[in-house]
This record gives sequence, C-alpha cells and structure tokens, in this order.
Amino acid sequence: MTKLYVGNLPFTATDESVRALFEPHGTIDKLALINDRETGRPRGFGFIEMSDSDASRAMNALNGKDFEGRPLRISEAQERSPGGGGGGGGQSRR
Repeated sequence: MTKLYVGNLPFTATDESVRALFEPHGTIDKLALINDRETGRPRGFGFIEMSDSDASRAMNALNGKDFEGRPLRISEAQERSPGGGGGGGGQSRR
C-alpha cells in the first residue's frame, strides 16, 4: 500500500471530485482532504492510499496535471517523525 501526498488542490475540491480524478487509475483505499483545525476551511492538500502499482500509475498520470485551474503536486507521502513541533525540551534556566 502506498500513501500519496496530493498538493496544490483548489480550495473548492471535494472528496467526490478528487475521487473521480484518481479512480480511473486504480482503487482508492483511503482519501482524506485536510482542513484547517481552527477555521475548518480546506488547506489545499490531502492524502490518498492505493495499492503500490495503482499509486505509481496515478502519480505518473496526474502529477502536474491541471485540476480546476491548478497544477497538482503528487508525491509519495513522507511519514512524520514522532514528537512533532514545539520548541524547547531542555531544562529551564533560572
């Protein structure tokens, strides 16, 4: 299974429109468009999980393709490192 990062999505993109774009290239196991936590508005990117061969085919066919006026940016998603953001972590100075 491969997880694809789909970037530069138009803010009008819906699960249905993105699914319709990817389905001709294979079976979609998971699709998630990311929204801003505070405003609930789309952030312009999402993730799609497909079999390795379907994902490769979709990435080759759709990367750079115009979708509602924006060129898509598609790549294999990189796993986030544990621990996330935030600063510090050291001892406080007194």
